[in-house]
Amino acid sequence: MTTTRPNGSLYTSIQNNIATIEFGHPASNSFPSELLERLTNELNKLAENDAVHVIILKSEGDRAFCAGASFDELVAIDNLEDGKTFFSGFANVINAMRTCGKLIIGRVQGKAVGGGVGLISACDYAMATEAASIKLSELTIGIGPFVIAPAVQNRIGKAGFSELSLAPSEWKTAYWAKEKGLYAKVFETQAELDKEVELFAAKLASYNPDALVGMKKILWEGTENWDELLAERAELSGTLVLSDFTKNALAKFRK
Repeated sequence: MTTTRPNGSLYTSIQNNIATIEFGHPASNSFPSELLERLTNELNKLAENDAVHVIILKSEGDRAFCAGASFDELVAIDNLEDGKTFFSGFANVINAMRTCGKLIIGRVQGKAVGGGVGLISACDYAMATEAASIKLSELTIGIGPFVIAPAVQNRIGKAGFSELSLAPSEWKTAYWAKEKGLYAKVFETQAELDKEVELFAAKLASYNPDALVGMKKILWEGTENWDELLAERAELSGTLVLSDFTKNALAKFRK
């Protein structure tokens, strides 16, 4: 069952030192700005909660994991400030995931596009089903996956990022993503996925929480400049989305 709320939904439950964040949106679990802000705030709040040792990030339903940022908001951008604010949404979430201090497990049940791939990349460990294909389609509308690029490159390397981003119309399979390091494990069914996510989270939560914090720091070494870097990338994307090329491309998608 997926939400019908136009601004999406976000629910968090905490049990046995594991926080599970579930987001949803009627448009293939895409993210309007308000939902991105809510997720950022929730991650920052969980970062301060000593009762939480591990976070599971998942989306609603049994189809798409995340279709990226809201298309309706994207086509409505008509000035640089709004463009920068729009693209800062995923930048803020990625930075919140990076600095959270809690290990984040991504549970990916279906396809991910654009910012959805960025979310998976910002997880510390991700598992998926065979249906969890990925695509970075930004070049088709005259922009690029600039904001999420650091997270994706950090996870699958520059070669993998190049192969993915420069073929913006091509879906890459879940097994391709596993081979590149985006997914740690791939399962045939959601039931198998959920069982393994639950077991893995429980194991992690049983370990010394100080050791988990130490591992988180090691995993994200060398990313200390990302606050500034992702803000610059958001401004670049905000500039490009105002170009005639992108406006014309978006107009075709709206027809």
